[in-house]
Amino acid sequence: MRTKKTSSKTISIKDVARLAKVSISTVSRVINKSPSVKAASKARVIQVVKDLHFQPSVSAQRLATGKSNVVALVIPRYEGIFYSFYALELIRGIGTLASALKLDLLLHLTESNSTLNLKGVGGVIFADIIANRLQLEDALSCGIPAVLINNYAEDLNVTCLAIDNKKGAEEAVNYLIGLGHKKIAHITGDIVTQAASHRLLGYKAAMDENKIAFRPDYVINTDYSRGQARGAAEKLLDLPDRPTAVFVASDSMALEVIAVARERGIRIPQDLSVVGFDDNPSGLYGPVALTTVRQPLVKMAQDSVKELNILMADKNAGKKTQAKKIFLPAELVIRESCQQI
Repeated sequence: MRTKKTSSKTISIKDVARLAKVSISTVSRVINKSPSVKAASKARVIQVVKDLHFQPSVSAQRLATGKSNVVALVIPRYEGIFYSFYALELIRGIGTLASALKLDLLLHLTESNSTLNLKGVGGVIFADIIANRLQLEDALSCGIPAVLINNYAEDLNVTCLAIDNKKGAEEAVNYLIGLGHKKIAHITGDIVTQAASHRLLGYKAAMDENKIAFRPDYVINTDYSRGQARGAAEKLLDLPDRPTAVFVASDSMALEVIAVARERGIRIPQDLSVVGFDDNPSGLYGPVALTTVRQPLVKMAQDSVKELNILMADKNAGKKTQAKKIFLPAELVIRESCQQI
């Protein structure tokens, strides 16, 4: 007689309990790794779960443990986010470690004025705050464990992990100055972001420390897009007294600057030195390997999951505890796109 195999969708915790000859509460304790189950009973439950290919309900597990393993990643929405090296590295780093820690990742692409539905969420990682500070404040006021990355918020009691963008920019500009450059331009990112504004501060600080006069016509603001980078490069290269070097706030924009220069017959690095920021692998495969500032995006992402996991396991996480403030160093990576003058 042939028996019909039961679909995994119809298998319930009651079936497991019946076949393992234990109570439903015993099965629940085994699934949630409670140490209070006898070894023999535990072995029977595990074997039945394996035989039936039983997948426990995530919601049931949350009810049993009183905790949620869902982590929300909140990223402010912007044009081209899924083509962004920065965003993809964060998602990759957070997703990899969340999976290793058996945390379910929920991605929120949010508008600044939208309300976040954090019901059933165990913790939140905010990837920067760009006009959405209220969302972070709401999460904190509700006692939801939260971590902020790519932004150093001194005035909020929230654990922050940020890149030292100012120092990274200073190192890049000091390197160009060390090569003899004084006519150094800067193409910024979107200065509503802390990263871009701090890179601009680093540029200004390095120029000031070396007593090189600040020239407003050498600084052009963009929104991080390659289209605006192209326009910025054209403006700089059209100047009667054009710069001999450019520090660019991202690698993708720096590659666009190189493309514009080469279209005009300007040689890189003989006629124009270029430094980017990110250490995007695409910078290795252009006409010249791009000198850049490496920022540890994956480390920042994975460390944020570790910190959040600690907060989620802490029964006092919702109370006023001293938040950590962590700056991660950036590193100048010297390649082929700069030259002594």
